[in-house]
Amino acid sequence: MPDPLMYAEDYFVVLETNQPEQFLTVSELLEKLKLVLQNLSFGDLPPDVQKIEAVQDRAKYLIDTSCELDLGPGKYLQWYAVRLEK
Repeated sequence: MPDPLMYAEDYFVVLETNQPEQFLTVSELLEKLKLVLQNLSFGDLPPDVQKIEAVQDRAKYLIDTSCELDLGPGKYLQWYAVRLEK
């Protein structure tokens, strides 16, 4: 039987344009995505994300279903689940 730790998504590495990589908890990533989503134009959001009303729900949806968000030409935001244990 697989170890449940294999599916834990407690920490994420976040890659962002002109920024060093960051390690964030799921709650920190949620807050970061909420800020990014508030600053993006509604029309720049992916169609599936546009269908979601609340910013918090949009951010959670992105964490659960994606690993990147298009921020425009030459800009990126990516996140990947990582395990920070030996």
